Amino acid sequence: MAIHVADQVSIDPRAEIADEVSIGPFCVIGPNVKIGRGTYLHSGVTLMGHVELGENNQIYPGTVIGGEPQDVSYGGTDTRVLIGDDNIIRESVTINRGSEKEEGVTQIGNSNFLMAGCHVAHDCRIGNHVIITNSTLLGGHVHVHDHAILSGSVAVHHYATVGSYAFVGGLSAVRCDVPPYVLVEGHPARPRCINIVALKRNNFEQAEIEALSEAYRLLYRAKVGLENAREILNGKGELNLHVNRLLDFVERQQDGAHGRGRERRRAA
Repeated sequence: MAIHVADQVSIDPRAEIADEVSIGPFCVIGPNVKIGRGTYLHSGVTLMGHVELGENNQIYPGTVIGGEPQDVSYGGTDTRVLIGDDNIIRESVTINRGSEKEEGVTQIGNSNFLMAGCHVAHDCRIGNHVIITNSTLLGGHVHVHDHAILSGSVAVHHYATVGSYAFVGGLSAVRCDVPPYVLVEGHPARPRCINIVALKRNNFEQAEIEALSEAYRLLYRAKVGLENAREILNGKGELNLHVNRLLDFVERQQDGAHGRGRERRRAA
């Protein structure tokens, strides 16, 4: 199938572009770019540096992918951006390529929705089915796990992790890791409750939701401590897969610095 390219487009001849790709006017595509089948660059999209886009992505005007990391220690090596399939990346999103401090990759998985004006900094890792709402900013080395939702104008501290099925309320300042299945909000963001809406939408069983709610109560309301909570939940027969993931996440969080388990990577 043909590639559809509008007038007034700059494409380096070394770029690799698959069939059924559509490229709108005023796009700029550099020499180290790969674009998968069915991806649509609407207009005014800039792909620079080493960027690999999977299949069936929708990239909207003003988006810049693959710019140098905004890190004063960056030495100019060929770091990368890897983006999977079926993502929607709306207007004026910026996604910087990796730095030299980790694996040199900024990575975004599949079926994510990044709304207008979001910034994904160097070395971030975004999983699958994640929604990041308008004007939200991810600092360097942030990890966002599957099915998480970040509301509008959220700022996430570098090296923080947002767990699966978590929800971050609008205008929140995320300075610590956000546990999976938990709703946080505030300045700074603090746990408020289990994210029951997401669990129901994703067909969690009622017993699983109740077990997670009890785990949350023990950890954040009763504050019995991690090991005591584990023993109590085990005694009630509520130590299921999801509860164990929550408890393990909190344990890693507590092992890190400033409430961020991955903060250890900075010293390394």
